Amino acid sequence: MGDSGRPTHEHADKDGHFRRQGSSFRDSISKDPNSKFPAEKGRYALYVNLGCPWAHRTILVRALKNLEDIVQIIYTDFDLTENGWLFTGLNGSSDRDPLYGFVGLKQLYLKADPNYEGRYTVPTLWDKKTETIVNNESSEIIRMFYTEFDDLIDPQYRESTKGTAGLYPPHLRSEIDAMNDWVYNTVNNGVYKCGFATTQEAYDANVFPLFASLDRLEQHLAKPSACHGGPFLFGANITEADIRLYTTIARFDAAYHTIFLCNLKSIRSDYPRLYRWFRRIYWNASSIPKGKIFKDTTRPEIYRYGYTRARQRQIMGPEAQKKNFVVPCGPSVLFESWTEDDEDIDNGRIVAWKQAGDKTPTSAMSDLSIRPPTNGTATPTGVPPDATITPSGKTDLTSSLRSPVSGSSSGPSYGSFVTTGDGAEAEGDIDPKRKLQRRTTYKDENEKWYKAARKAEKKSGAPNVHLAL
Repeated sequence: MGDSGRPTHEHADKDGHFRRQGSSFRDSISKDPNSKFPAEKGRYALYVNLGCPWAHRTILVRALKNLEDIVQIIYTDFDLTENGWLFTGLNGSSDRDPLYGFVGLKQLYLKADPNYEGRYTVPTLWDKKTETIVNNESSEIIRMFYTEFDDLIDPQYRESTKGTAGLYPPHLRSEIDAMNDWVYNTVNNGVYKCGFATTQEAYDANVFPLFASLDRLEQHLAKPSACHGGPFLFGANITEADIRLYTTIARFDAAYHTIFLCNLKSIRSDYPRLYRWFRRIYWNASSIPKGKIFKDTTRPEIYRYGYTRARQRQIMGPEAQKKNFVVPCGPSVLFESWTEDDEDIDNGRIVAWKQAGDKTPTSAMSDLSIRPPTNGTATPTGVPPDATITPSGKTDLTSSLRSPVSGSSSGPSYGSFVTTGDGAEAEGDIDPKRKLQRRTTYKDENEKWYKAARKAEKKSGAPNVHLAL
């Protein structure tokens, strides 16, 4: 049970809307040696799992800040139960908590506070000295990691050394904070509002703002002034905004698009700039110190399993634990490789931006209008202003994780609904004047990318495949 009095599997409130509960532990680690929780090597442990996007943020920043020898990391299994996350010996977790021998995170929370009635979430930042939880809010944990341990790490990883190239540089903070606000509400958390909605009204009220915000991100990456002329959200370097968005986009096509019903568009087929931004980070195409952590901790197989299981539990309740379930297997190509041609295209684009500024023409955002149903059932809110089966019956996916196929094709091309007449959709029906057409909005850009993919396939000796344009 959570502090709302509902079982763990019942994610939505009675009105059908999913509302995320606030984190309960909000203390901070400080570089001040006289503080309540001073930064010390080996004193703290970070509890995470590989499926959770919020925990994923902290895993990334811990590595990017070179804190592996400073802050211990402890993995749970990624199968959420009534007792929270468990230690099962599967999927990267130990069979017991290495600190206390606990079998689940619930026991750790109750050790910190015997009267605790909230949810047992990751990430959890634990103080081994006072044996309590310091913080379980990912957005605050990553900011502690930015600066508070800097006196204990190599100077090249310190924020003060990086200056304007830091993860949260002073000159970009207002822009990063502004983006974080709407991206969290409509994208990071928006996918959960869609996936855990239990009424059509709740779903409709959140799915359109989600895609309006993805459109806004696509447009942001098209404007040199908005992204400061760089390939990332705010310039030539990875910032907090990129990290917070990355963990959602990494899960989108593999899990949210299908399992969480976020299927108006897909990232790879409908958002070329956003997909390009993601691929650059995933493949570490730019020289990011320790940037390999993005690829190493992105596990689509885990996401498909975990979110399928969560949806099944929501629908079936506790009985879901005894039922078989089917996990979707796509996309067939996880993420297309980053090639030399991709690098050349990006470099040429940046040069053109520097020469032309915001006068650089941009293509239309989409030929799919993101709007609510016309039957008046809902009005969107918050739109931005602009494996292996073990003998015990449990599933261990770590043995079956597939690596992305280098130089593979993009697979089938997707289309979008295009209105060819003036007729409105009747409730429950699609107007016959609407038909599915092949997307052509990004034809020129896609042709360049497919050409690069063919070149990579030929170089690797892969068989020729048809790439629909």
